[in-house]
Amino acid sequence: MKNEKNIKWLKAPQTQDYPAAHSYLSLIYDETKTVELVKNLKEAAISKYKAKDIFRASNVSLLGISNSHVDKDRKKIKKGISLSPILLVRDISNGKLIIADGYHRLCAVYSFDEDSIIPCKII
Repeated sequence: MKNEKNIKWLKAPQTQDYPAAHSYLSLIYDETKTVELVKNLKEAAISKYKAKDIFRASNVSLLGISNSHVDKDRKKIKKGISLSPILLVRDISNGKLIIADGYHRLCAVYSFDEDSIIPCKII
């Protein structure tokens, strides 16, 4: 669904995004690897990718707008509140992309415009 709404973004991820990424990544990797990944995410530059491409590479399901977290982020978009860039990890060994933090933001943005460009940190 196309929407003329201009989605606003913060220049950098928020401080709380990194502990959230750590929590999620610790389910996949051991603690040493998780700490290394989060450190690398903090140091990474901002890149930009289309929402639809992030979904395709990550192979995750799109959450609907009835999800409370997606709904919360959709309301932020409608109010013109800037969203935090998302955090991504390339899982080369499995050939997929891990959304370490920002899954709900991605779903919210996609619900407005699948071609929307999303700032992210990717390692």
